[in-house]
Amino acid sequence: MRRGVLIVGLVTIFAGVTALCTLGRVWADNAAAAVDYTKILPADLVKDTPKGKLANPYKDTQADVVAEGGKFLQSYSCSGCHGGGGGGGMCPALTNDIWVYGGDDDTLFRLVTLGSDELQKLGYTRVGRENVVGPMPPFGTIIKSADDLWKILAFVRSKYSGDPAYKFGTPPDQQ
Repeated sequence: MRRGVLIVGLVTIFAGVTALCTLGRVWADNAAAAVDYTKILPADLVKDTPKGKLANPYKDTQADVVAEGGKFLQSYSCSGCHGGGGGGGMCPALTNDIWVYGGDDDTLFRLVTLGSDELQKLGYTRVGRENVVGPMPPFGTIIKSADDLWKILAFVRSKYSGDPAYKFGTPPDQQ
């Protein structure tokens, strides 16, 4: 079992098996405890979650979630660089099929949280190219909860206008 540094309590994974929990998440044989994303900073979730394990709990078809995500895109100043609807500005569009570091939930969440410089230090490389390639600043301590960030990402997915096969990044058979 993988345990983080901050232990907040014990959780029951299944009958008779109790495990230590960090910030609401336990990793044991791919079983994850429920996480209250409204009570955890994106930076803490990234720190305590193994690479590849972050998945958006929301769908881009949930109108209420998408609407909230659009409001968060404005309130956290994402639109200042990426345009009001995510269509681009002085930084890349969020609505096309170019995912600079990859389009899976885990990579996007980490990119917004850590920023592009820290993401590269963790071994991520650019897999796509945009005309605008300024660095993404870290927003992991600015965005007040992981829930807000997941809703922003649901909004971004809802506005996707590229090839449907690439909506969540490069399909495995194309990599």
